Amino acid sequence: MAQGKIRKMFAGSNSAYGFYSFYDQIIEDNATRIFVIKGGPGVGKSTFMKNIARELTSSGYDAEFHCCSGDSESLDGIVFPQLQIACIDGTSPHMVDPKNPGAVDEIVNLGEFWDEAKVIARRDDILSSNRETARLYRRAYRYLAGAKLFLDEVEDYYRENRCLDTAGLNRLALQAIGEIFQEKVNKNELARRERHLFATAITPDGPISYLDTIVSPDFRRYIISGDDGTGKNELIARVKDAAIMRNFFVEIYHCALDPTKIDHLIIPQLKTAVLNSVTPHLLIPAGDDRLIETDAYVKNPGSHLQKERELARKLYEQSFSAAIDYIARARTVHQKLESYYSPSMRFVEINRLTEMVLEKIISYAI
Repeated sequence: MAQGKIRKMFAGSNSAYGFYSFYDQIIEDNATRIFVIKGGPGVGKSTFMKNIARELTSSGYDAEFHCCSGDSESLDGIVFPQLQIACIDGTSPHMVDPKNPGAVDEIVNLGEFWDEAKVIARRDDILSSNRETARLYRRAYRYLAGAKLFLDEVEDYYRENRCLDTAGLNRLALQAIGEIFQEKVNKNELARRERHLFATAITPDGPISYLDTIVSPDFRRYIISGDDGTGKNELIARVKDAAIMRNFFVEIYHCALDPTKIDHLIIPQLKTAVLNSVTPHLLIPAGDDRLIETDAYVKNPGSHLQKERELARKLYEQSFSAAIDYIARARTVHQKLESYYSPSMRFVEINRLTEMVLEKIISYAI
């Protein structure tokens, strides 16, 4: 049997607004089964999900890996689309609780498998680590808010100084919409119209993008290229609106720093992706890709204003870098926190529970 395909993405990201969550978008409430994984740090939640995913993908089932923005090597959730089954980390900061207990949702509590006395013995260390992690994230989010402020300054220069051809960009958007949809309308009834996630997250290692795993090789890509502030996000948002008005399901991937902006759009029924080419996912057109360059609709605001813009960009980069440093320090403290729990865990029993949950998932496939 062929190996199942794996798509990677993020359901949450560190952002200018703090931790921003789309965890309610991982899977719909009427799924076949949702396993909500509870337990402290270091109890094996991510390993539990990875082990289940390894077995099912080796049996040919596709999987979505919802990676953790606090550590991109760790998992916050897995979804098996063909089975409509998910396992989701239900602990802070996402705090997922069952919406339909028993009927759909099932709690898997790995906290049942720790030696409580050993955990209590590290009480002061645990409390101290949690306080320090929270402090570091507060600092990180302040710097990310600052980074957004300075990036807004960068983006506003063209528009504020009347260097942006908005009429031309409007025509460009209409042209792209005409090309993509060609008067097509989806006449089938849809259970779900749109889904919101992140292709990129701001992590301890900087911005990490899994866009290359999200877009299928047989999709036609519309690559939107241009400087910050040249209308790229607005163009993609207009294509999104056009798709929804034509009754197509869309996957909407938001900007990690400012989740109010849309970076990428996937229209599965049309095998089409509209993608913002921006760091860390700079895209090079290939094959049938269509390159749309928004730089053609701006003019240089002048050298004196350009210097102001460069200063704002420098301050943005400094603020962003400081935020990453704080997030990296928070990961180090969190890893220490995990070390207080791991020695108390009865992992042999957790492995047996993993096998039981796996058997239950497979029973839904029969």
